[in-house]
Amino acid sequence: MAASTGQAGKTGEIYRVAGPVVTATGLHPRMYDVMLVSKEELMGEVIRIQGDRTTIQVYEDTSGIKPGEPVIDTAQPLNVELGPGLLGSIYDGIQRPLPVLKAKMGDFVLRGVRAPGLDRQKRWPFRPTVKPGDKVQPGQVLGTVQEAKFVEHRVMVPPNVSGTVKDVKAGEFRVDETVVELDTAKLTLMQTWPVRRPRPVKEKLLPSIPLVTGQRVFDFLFPIAKGGTAAIPGGFGTGKTVSEHQLAKWCDAKIVVYIGCGERGNEMTEVLTEFPHLEDPQTGRPLMERTVLIANTSNMPVAAREASVYTGMTIAEYYRDMGYDVALMADSTSRWAEAMREISSRLEEMPGEEGFPAYLSARLSEFYERAGRVTTLANAGGSVSVVGAVSPSGGDFSEPVTQGTLRVTKAFWALDTNLRARRHFPAVNWLTSYSLYTASLDPWYRKEVGSEWPELRQWASRILQEEAELEEIVRLVGADALPEDQQLTLEVARMVREYFLQQNAYHKVDTYAPLKRQLSLIQAIRKFHDLGHKALKLDVPLKDIANLQSRALLARVKYEEKYEDELARANALMDDEFRKLEVA
Repeated sequence: MAASTGQAGKTGEIYRVAGPVVTATGLHPRMYDVMLVSKEELMGEVIRIQGDRTTIQVYEDTSGIKPGEPVIDTAQPLNVELGPGLLGSIYDGIQRPLPVLKAKMGDFVLRGVRAPGLDRQKRWPFRPTVKPGDKVQPGQVLGTVQEAKFVEHRVMVPPNVSGTVKDVKAGEFRVDETVVELDTAKLTLMQTWPVRRPRPVKEKLLPSIPLVTGQRVFDFLFPIAKGGTAAIPGGFGTGKTVSEHQLAKWCDAKIVVYIGCGERGNEMTEVLTEFPHLEDPQTGRPLMERTVLIANTSNMPVAAREASVYTGMTIAEYYRDMGYDVALMADSTSRWAEAMREISSRLEEMPGEEGFPAYLSARLSEFYERAGRVTTLANAGGSVSVVGAVSPSGGDFSEPVTQGTLRVTKAFWALDTNLRARRHFPAVNWLTSYSLYTASLDPWYRKEVGSEWPELRQWASRILQEEAELEEIVRLVGADALPEDQQLTLEVARMVREYFLQQNAYHKVDTYAPLKRQLSLIQAIRKFHDLGHKALKLDVPLKDIANLQSRALLARVKYEEKYEDELARANALMDDEFRKLEVA
């Protein structure tokens, strides 16, 4: 992960220990340099320099270490290794491969144990795309490695290197063997990058293409763009983790980076056991073949949790630079903020609201602003879309992490405990959620899906808003006191909620809804609404409209494998039934 003792610089000694925060003397490091603390060489990172005293956050348990023990300055920032072998890997917050650590020490991670992020023994078939004499620029593709069956790993010139190719090799190589020699540097299959520094790009592009998720409430009402940011806040049990699993499995990104940041051990165990067995719907292969998992549970060292989101983001940016669309799921950023709060308190910094550090909003902004759809240094197009789950205490959205996240994300998917209690999933509250991407994405939807898409979204939102207003009256005087046209609005709103927005993640058909299907289903509900109001004007009783067989058929359509046939049958039956009502 970081530099070893072979690259070490000056040695100092421990002056004070306060949990994961260690103060050392006798060093003159740079901010964010990696340190090896105590005789066990525990990894840490410089977070404050005050005169001769250096404050280090240690990524491992500091029990038993004491003043006077050595501290070695590696003179390197916290880096990640980027190259073939990332996909399918499971790392902790500082890119130590957990399966390798388990083989060394069993089920519990002991301190002072390190392993490289990329396997040094495996050989990868490298096919060069450059030849001697070629001039290469930062980000240019040197050759390819077939990392997974459907993912081509593009070996790139590091962002800070350029030159003329002197020698190129083809064949099978380990990640640390030279494959291309320039007049300025020798390049291997892998490169390293400091996790806290964004990887450079040529240009950031406007968010004009949606990240298609197959989840109706997200795609239709509150879409997110490729390269966009979204927050999923919600109380315990509202479905944040299941929602992120669904997004990871079904979104149309090529690569998925899933960060389990400070989650409970049993939840992370579920992710680690389920993901390897999930089938990728895009390829029919295991989903893990295009996924990187970062597991940092709540019982693991708090400082590594703080680093885990940067590790995940750097890996996501690396695949973006190859020209891929990447989806990054962070579950949950609240635990990341709690890690910052704990470290801040150990540093005796002035606390902000609810004890969080005063720079909480700045850190959240820095993280989410690394998302985006870009033109890479090699003039390719790639994106990193970020979906961050937030776990506000007691479901209180006014707490600092939720509010700080709201200021920087453009899609807000608010999960509701009342909807969870009614067994409505995804429990996204359609009255408090929003997306600021709709205007920029509407031209794409009109062209690629259907010209009616934006208007139908506005209609559905208006119906749901009217339902909320009418329910206030219903609670006072009852539904029967309403005029029949308003009672019909309530019935149609229930159809929008139950037939369309409600979606079963565990049903083999309903778990994913293509955009064309979403459009045809909401069109059918809108048609029922229009025909129903037309029939009311002809004095047809509301109960006759509400009890039509075509309405019951619409309720089952989303579960049918032969979706188009069933929907066509429901539409034909609807036309026939309303014709008979109007004639009668």
